[in-house]
Amino acid sequence: MKSVAFHNLGCKVNSYELDVMQQILQEKGYQVVPFDQIADIYIINTCTVTNIADRKSRQMLHRAKQKNPEAVVVAVGCYVQTDKEGALLDESIDLAVGNNRKKDIAQILEEFLSAREAAAEQKAAGIEGIVEADSAAGVQPDKTLGNTTIIDLDKPCSYEEMTLSRTAEHTRAYIKIQDGCNQFCSYCVIPYARGRVRSRRAEDILAEIRGLVAKGYKEIVLTGIHISSYGIDFEDGAYYRGESRLIDLVEHIHDQVEGLQRIRLGSLEPRIITEETAGRLGALPRLCPHFHLSLQSGCDETLKRMNRQYTTGEYLQGVQYLRQAFPHPAITTDVIVGFPGETEEEFACTKAFLEQVGFFEMHIFKYSRRAGTRADKMSGQLTERVKAARSDELFALEARQSEAFRRDYIGKQAEILWEDRREIEGKVYWLGHTGDYVKVAVPVGEDDLSNTVTRVLAERFLTEDILLGSRV
Repeated sequence: MKSVAFHNLGCKVNSYELDVMQQILQEKGYQVVPFDQIADIYIINTCTVTNIADRKSRQMLHRAKQKNPEAVVVAVGCYVQTDKEGALLDESIDLAVGNNRKKDIAQILEEFLSAREAAAEQKAAGIEGIVEADSAAGVQPDKTLGNTTIIDLDKPCSYEEMTLSRTAEHTRAYIKIQDGCNQFCSYCVIPYARGRVRSRRAEDILAEIRGLVAKGYKEIVLTGIHISSYGIDFEDGAYYRGESRLIDLVEHIHDQVEGLQRIRLGSLEPRIITEETAGRLGALPRLCPHFHLSLQSGCDETLKRMNRQYTTGEYLQGVQYLRQAFPHPAITTDVIVGFPGETEEEFACTKAFLEQVGFFEMHIFKYSRRAGTRADKMSGQLTERVKAARSDELFALEARQSEAFRRDYIGKQAEILWEDRREIEGKVYWLGHTGDYVKVAVPVGEDDLSNTVTRVLAERFLTEDILLGSRV
């Protein structure tokens, strides 16, 4: 029985796909061990969203080979998908697998190991030549580049069906509903790594969710590369015309999956939130009022250079529709500071807009140049010093807004899905989240609250990001 260790980099889609690969190999009899242990096989699910992500991917690949020079090091994911020549000349990589072949990881490994063992036997016998593995599974290598055997790094054109039956978490499961992106923002390389939009069939999504709910999962999170595009590749797909297939899907899940207590949405395109769609979402009591609307900049001129397909006015209108449909929705977002050409006036405009909206949380990133994107070639690249100063300003604003949102809970009751236990300042607490993702703790008592939903009264801050509650 061979041992295999996994390491994931990047987004929730990568996490979902890694969970599926681990599940597949466990079912085939592989022993899964922690990544910091000696293993026969190391699988690194790579990321390429920034140059920093590329560097982290290389570091983990090298770390695996250093841990066990005789191991098979497998690179899957976006890093090798976008930089075939440069990335694959890395001597640490034995096997590179395309994003659209992760579901075939067991067959690919078996054929690779078979070919390697046959080659070793030939070498021991003094026989020269190339050994080709039996390719009954259809995973014959495309080519070998340097030390690396390459399996299908062509851009995928159809959805790769994968089904998850368990996850590392015990209460919440991420469900991949689509792959790819058609937006081509000027700073982003992901459409080149993931390809165009491919949507998963609703019946397959529903079947996967039902299976997870039957195993006790209380909450599911719909995720993908660009979930607002769900269904645009279907023959009857419609986009941003009040006929969103994503909203249809959410309604189907809500109405057709018994036993599911919470539905949470991943990152949304702002334009999908119309008065109609907000109203339809507001009519679903099991939908979590937690909406991540990706912004990136609060200045219209910067948004144009980013090739974002909305204005700040349209974004604010969507937020207002959600606040009309839900009594206390959590609005979160992403913001990039220091985009090429961002002047002091444009940054001030962004900061003022963020103050106007009032977010629960903001994920703030300093612009990172990414080779292969239009933004990489733009004039007006800012210094790291300027980007760091602007980032610090927004982090301070984010901390104030986040505290204000949490503070609004004090003295009020909320339903909490309890997830795990944690020791804080010498005491042990149950930790969980409200529907809008505020973290709450209660002291551990005799009851086992794990994976249950109960009501609490929020009383005060336990830490800067956790509220202390008492059971009602």
